[in-house]
Amino acid sequence: MAQLSIQQAHDLVAKALAAAGANDTMAQSVARALVLAESQGLSGHGLSRVGQYTTHLRNGRADGKAMATVARQKGAALLVDAGTGLAFPACDLAIEKAITTARELGVCFAGVSNSHHAGVMVDHLRPVAQAGMVALAFANSPAAMPAAGGRHPVFGTNPVAAIFPRRNGDPLMIDLSLSEVARGKLMVAAKAGQSIPLGWAVDADGEPTTDPHKGMMGSMLPVGAATSPKGAMLALMVELLVTAVIGAQFGFEASSFFVDEGNQPRIGQAFIVIDPGALAGTDAYYERMETVIAEMLRDDGVRLAGARRLALERTAARDGLQVADAMLAQLEKLAQAAAG
Repeated sequence: MAQLSIQQAHDLVAKALAAAGANDTMAQSVARALVLAESQGLSGHGLSRVGQYTTHLRNGRADGKAMATVARQKGAALLVDAGTGLAFPACDLAIEKAITTARELGVCFAGVSNSHHAGVMVDHLRPVAQAGMVALAFANSPAAMPAAGGRHPVFGTNPVAAIFPRRNGDPLMIDLSLSEVARGKLMVAAKAGQSIPLGWAVDADGEPTTDPHKGMMGSMLPVGAATSPKGAMLALMVELLVTAVIGAQFGFEASSFFVDEGNQPRIGQAFIVIDPGALAGTDAYYERMETVIAEMLRDDGVRLAGARRLALERTAARDGLQVADAMLAQLEKLAQAAAG
């Protein structure tokens, strides 16, 4: 194992992305996001994604020259066009504009279209909490889960996230995919040669599997699928919110992120930013937050949402990241490669 500081990891990832054709804005934004995910112990959205992203840049599945732009705005609703580039600069722009709009109007709905994989959704919301506001995030992804009662993939794992700031404490950070587990966990298990638990995925024939490779070629199972269609219904809700409403592609229209060749996914993300000062009022909001947190913490063993990942992040900021030798060798090779 090698040890890298956060800055060293960031610089290495940014160089790898630039070598694959990403402009500086994109390379810096993506590097920040991937290293942040890695520092929180979210390896499925961390350094393991660098190879995938650089391949997509080289193969034209993502445009490294793209510059995100605000395509239109009407009142408290705005749409950012990612230009088929990697998603992170477009999400940065959407959040920046959403904060400004919510400060003025009390709320903002910001959509991102023509986009790509957006990583850890709650991390996009951190600037909102720093601004003293509440936010929700939604995204679709290439088809990986069946509709309720179906067998073939229709919806993505379609993550949802939320952030709630506190006056004198870490924000509550909620982030979950609508599959039983995030698909990135199958990617990590496959690379490590490990099996997966039954109930995570089915193979291409719709049969339960413990083989992550077969699961990636088949379908993820919606959360709670063994007993209820609720997970599939939530996935449908998110799918429509980030496609029909903002004009992005459905998950079944996008090639898998886990293949090198394929189309430009053109999927979507959506962010809702709310100024509590426009509703309950800032003081009332913070009082209500602390009241519910105090009630939760009456029970031993309760862990506040986001607490574990923030603790890991602080440790990584102090001690650096532990990076497998093979991963470091891959990153260094990608950073030295000439853009194709």
